[in-house]
Amino acid sequence: MNPKVFFFVIILFFFTTSSFAQEPILVEVSSSSYEEGDIIVISGKVSTIILDYQVTIQIFNEDNNLIEIRQIVVAQDGSFTTTIIAQGPQWQNEGNYAIRASYGEGNVAEANFEFFLYKEIAELSDYYEVDAKPYGTFDVEYIIRGGILETMKIEPEIFALIVDIESTSDGSIILDLPREAIDAKKSDGSDDLFIIIIDGMEVIYDEAITNENTRTITIQFEEGDSDIIVIGTQIIPEFGTIAPLILAVSIISVIILSTKKKMQIGLN
Repeated sequence: MNPKVFFFVIILFFFTTSSFAQEPILVEVSSSSYEEGDIIVISGKVSTIILDYQVTIQIFNEDNNLIEIRQIVVAQDGSFTTTIIAQGPQWQNEGNYAIRASYGEGNVAEANFEFFLYKEIAELSDYYEVDAKPYGTFDVEYIIRGGILETMKIEPEIFALIVDIESTSDGSIILDLPREAIDAKKSDGSDDLFIIIIDGMEVIYDEAITNENTRTITIQFEEGDSDIIVIGTQIIPEFGTIAPLILAVSIISVIILSTKKKMQIGLN
């Protein structure tokens, strides 16, 4: 066979099979998971527009019970979209949900997502008296969401405040840190960043309020987290100030020890 003819046949076969492989209807959802009250955006496209036909959208829970049904008009380019609020008497069970879009005779497409009921996260605000023996005590005001505070203590060797929590969900803790008790300073006396370590992993934090007496930081945590370490450059004036090199070595030691602890817990 002539090479040019053979090449033409291959190209023709490719485009022909591609057109036959085109799905008659496609549907997708804007997220893989939703919480009660969220807006679900459903969109898709049909390959061929059929006059006087609409796309039927049905949502089923994992027990195959029908939760929602919609009829959607198809645009001139074959696209369609609609929004559904995930709330109401039918939305009572968590789990895997299926969206089925049908158009014409036997043309069906499906997309899936997870649904979770809304859970209000309890918030607790209080003061914790930190023991700084033999130099007395100091108070740390805190607000915690998604867990409870168990203890706070200082670790003078690494110039840190150790915060132990029991987290029941993803949440956050806000700490009002008195500068006279713990602070982070650069060599020129200006404010530096604290180093925050949660269960052996360094994380970022937000700092909302800073004045001459207090620094207020917000730390986000995940369900299951328990050990939060706030490391500065000075803690309780009597304990002095830490040098940057010593601080770096201390932080590495904390991360290594925390990692070993988590590995041991996992093995047990």
